[in-house]
Amino acid sequence: MSANPRSGPPTHVVWDESMLAYNFGANHPMNPVRLDLTARLADGFGLFARENVTVEPSKVATDRELETVHDAAYVAAVRRVSEHPDVPDEDRGLGTEDDPAFAGMHEASARLAGASLQAAEAILSGAALHAVNFAGGMHHAARDRASGFCIYNDCALAIRHLLDKGVERVLYLDMDAHHGDGTQNIFWDEPRVLTISLHETGMYLFPGTGYANEVGGPAALGSAVNVAVPPRTGDAAWMRAFHAVVPQLARAFKPEVVVSQHGCDGHARDMLSSLRLSVDAQRQMMLDVAGLVREVSGDRWLATGGGGYDVYNVVPRSWTHLLAVASGAPIPLEAEVPPAWRHYLRERYGQEGPLRMGDGAELWWRSWEVGYDPNDGVDRTVMATRKEVFPYYGLDPWFD
Repeated sequence: MSANPRSGPPTHVVWDESMLAYNFGANHPMNPVRLDLTARLADGFGLFARENVTVEPSKVATDRELETVHDAAYVAAVRRVSEHPDVPDEDRGLGTEDDPAFAGMHEASARLAGASLQAAEAILSGAALHAVNFAGGMHHAARDRASGFCIYNDCALAIRHLLDKGVERVLYLDMDAHHGDGTQNIFWDEPRVLTISLHETGMYLFPGTGYANEVGGPAALGSAVNVAVPPRTGDAAWMRAFHAVVPQLARAFKPEVVVSQHGCDGHARDMLSSLRLSVDAQRQMMLDVAGLVREVSGDRWLATGGGGYDVYNVVPRSWTHLLAVASGAPIPLEAEVPPAWRHYLRERYGQEGPLRMGDGAELWWRSWEVGYDPNDGVDRTVMATRKEVFPYYGLDPWFD
C-alpha cells in the first residue's frame, strides 16, 4: 500500500530491529512492541520506500559522546549495572521500579541515544532537512541519573551535538504528557536552547515539575517554558494552549533547528496520564509543528518519539503519522489501517487493531485571540506561562 503521492523534503529515519533491545521486561509499560508495530505500520503504508526517505540502521553512542550531556561517573555506573543487573545502583536510578536493570542496558540505551545523534548529523551534513528517531525521546534522563523509563537523554545529546557543530539556536518542543524535565535541566542555563514543554500538571503527574515559574537559569532567563495543563484536558484545549504560546516564542527566538518530542501518552486510552487527547489531535500537532518549522528554522527538523503506553492501538498510529508528516505526505485520518498489519497484531499478540488511522474526533479549537477566560483552567495555565516568559522576548502576555 503506497502513501507516496509526491516527493517531500529529504527525510532521514534511523531504525532497525536492534533498537527493540531497550526492554525493561514484559510487565513494564514501555514495551518495545510499540516500536515493532510502528515500524510495521509505517512500512505497510510504504513510508520507508518513499523516494525522499532514507532509512539508516542505528549506531551505539560512544562513552565520549554520551559524556557531552551525562557525567562520566553515571555512564560508568550504567555500564556496571548493565554487566551486573543483579547489583542495582538506585542512587542513580538504576534498578528501580521505573528503570529496572537488565543485561545489556548500556548498549541498548546508548543505541537509542546514538540514533538521535545520527539524526542530528544528517541535518548538519545537509543530507536531510527532516530526521526522525521514533524510538528516541528519552526526555527524563538527567545528567547523573536515570528517571522515568529513560537511561540516556537522546534529545539532549542531539541538541548538544547541534550546538557543538555551530548551530547557534535550537528550539526544543516537548509534547509528551509528562514534563520534559531532564532535557530542560540539562540546558537550564544555556541561552542557545529554548525548551518548551506542554504537559499535564506536575500537581498530579510524574515527575512533579514543569510549572510556569520554571524559566531557566540566571544566564538564560526565559529559556525554559512550561505549559502545565490540568487533568482531563482534551483536544481543543490542548491545541489552544499550544497555539497561545509556542508559535509566538518560536518566531521571537528564531531557531536554526527545531527538535521535537512527540510522546503520545496524552491519548485518552493511555494508562499513564489523565489527558483526553485523540490520535487526530496528535497528528494535527505534528502538522502544526511542521508548518512552524518551515516558517522559523529553514525547515530543519529533528523529531523523536517518547512516552506512549497503549502499545497496540495508539502508539503505532501516532508515530506512523509522525513519519508521514515529517516526510511530507500526511496519511488521511480516514485511511484504512492495512489489513495485513491488523492480521499480524491479531496472530502475534491476540489483539484487535483499529480500523482507521484516526479516532473520528472533532478538532475545532478556540483561538487565543477570541479572548482569555479566567474561569477556564487551561486559560489560567496559559496566562501564567505568558506572564512569566513573554516579557523576556519583548512580547505582551495579554495580546501577542
